[in-house]
Amino acid sequence: MAIVVNLDVMLAQRKMRLTELADRVGITVANLSNLKTGKARAIRFTTLEAICEVLECQPGDLLEHVPPHLRSVRT
Repeated sequence: MAIVVNLDVMLAQRKMRLTELADRVGITVANLSNLKTGKARAIRFTTLEAICEVLECQPGDLLEHVPPHLRSVRT
């Protein structure tokens, strides 16, 4: 997938665990885990907004477009 989710980076920078974020955002750890690992195929804007509010970040801090020719270089 060309969109990379940098949720783990933001959590590490904020010294926050996934379970704490899930509690504060009001979604399940499983759904956040799917997002973090790139298994999610969609995210609601309301969820993205809530995550950004809790992590005090912008959507662009969480989501990154990686062109196909650079994907193998990054992994």
